[in-house]
Amino acid sequence: MTRAEDPGPRGGAPRAHRPATAVEDTLDLRLSQELLALFASDTPSLPHRAPVDGPGASTLLDAPGTWRPATTAAGIFQLVPVRLERDLAVVTRWMNDPAVAAFWELAGPEEVTARHLAAQLEGDGRSVPCLGVLDGKAMSYWEIYRADLDPVARHYPARPHDTGVHLLIGGVTDRGRRLGTTLLRAVADLVLDHRPACARVVAEPDLRNTPSVSAFLSAGFRFSAELELPEKKAALMIRDRAHRDQL
Repeated sequence: MTRAEDPGPRGGAPRAHRPATAVEDTLDLRLSQELLALFASDTPSLPHRAPVDGPGASTLLDAPGTWRPATTAAGIFQLVPVRLERDLAVVTRWMNDPAVAAFWELAGPEEVTARHLAAQLEGDGRSVPCLGVLDGKAMSYWEIYRADLDPVARHYPARPHDTGVHLLIGGVTDRGRRLGTTLLRAVADLVLDHRPACARVVAEPDLRNTPSVSAFLSAGFRFSAELELPEKKAALMIRDRAHRDQL
């Protein structure tokens, strides 16, 4: 995201849970078999493993690498799953931008970024790192993840197939012109279009990043609760499928 819409937050390992301040999202809460498997042990084994035929081929996330491009006011936008050998240098450069590093905390040599990406690429498919490509130019980094299978689910009343997004916009020239809002709306629509089991797209930006929270609000998300996460105090932002046409 930009300073107004830019460096997106990261999820983290769980710690002692402080309940969310909002309660409306506890209605109709049902635990999926995947979610039960997640919390069955400290090292869960999910019932479905990601295929091994390349990044983004995730059964848990309905293969973001196959999602069609989106036509936006800023141009044609597409999520392209990260390839470590191709994309490590550019993602590392973005992570070392001070405006990004303040929230992502991944500044440093390529090895730091490589570990972060490899944990997803070699994992079970619950998180898919992607480049955001706008009119043929790689200009942002995204993580599309199963929030209900993520440690963040221990800090809010998660529902089965809740899908989360993290975002940073890489180039300084792409920041500060509401591009983050445009792309957040486009990606939320892509999630809802390609993941029929998903009723909500969620995010947890750092509360200190007021412009980021504002970008989510402008993109049709609503503020649901304040979360106390291990590494930050976050705003739980939710975009509901049921209300997508009204926002």
